[in-house]
Amino acid sequence: MRIGVAGMLKGILGLQLVIGGLLVLGDMAPGMQGLRFAPDAPALDQPVAPGDQTRRYRPADLPRPAPGAPFPPVGDMPARLTVSSVEVDDAAALRLMGRIAAGDADRLTDILATRWEDGAPRRVFLHSPGGSVSDALVLGRFLRAEGITTMIAAGDVCLSACPYLLAGGETREIDDDGSVGVHQHYFGQNSVQPAFMAVEDIQRGQGQVMGYLVEMGIDPRIMQHALVTPPGEIYILLPEELREYGMIVETDEDAA
Repeated sequence: MRIGVAGMLKGILGLQLVIGGLLVLGDMAPGMQGLRFAPDAPALDQPVAPGDQTRRYRPADLPRPAPGAPFPPVGDMPARLTVSSVEVDDAAALRLMGRIAAGDADRLTDILATRWEDGAPRRVFLHSPGGSVSDALVLGRFLRAEGITTMIAAGDVCLSACPYLLAGGETREIDDDGSVGVHQHYFGQNSVQPAFMAVEDIQRGQGQVMGYLVEMGIDPRIMQHALVTPPGEIYILLPEELREYGMIVETDEDAA
């Protein structure tokens, strides 16, 4: 049985409406936790292993650093990125900590540029649950242009949009006891919109992210984990995956 053009158009429209409805439900999901029938993923502080890497993602419920981690607990995660001077292993650095808020890219490029003009170390530790993807991409490009090393310390996290900041480092260092995780993002200002507009925003945003990863020398296959992990969960990348996708590039000294 052949389906005419009209039937195909109706089918495409129906699919777009379904996707739009799922996006709306995604926005409502945080207030509907009690209605879920499937069990939650394990908490973020639970160790991961190959094939068991999906964890519950709640930005306000991040794990506390283990004893011996270079940075002590700080209480609530700042609502936007903050810059502070730190010292790790007797070497000075800067630390970016907090959620990536809209406007952080413009604000922080000015702050960081001033710090480096004053001779601040050109390495940056990241500790962030993510936030604005567009700001992360702009700030990541700024870090690359400045030749900055990005780092994740033991006990710290770089989740959601934060890995795009990490990718911006000219070189990248990730402690095996740090956590780097990816998941799906919203790209539009408001997901409650006509389905075709929501799909267009998502496709455009994913294209921008994949282009950025290629620009930074990161294998865009890393996005396969993001695309299949819903916003309420996070996929934690293992050290071998971080190497496979180019987030960590081993030197001859590392290989020895």
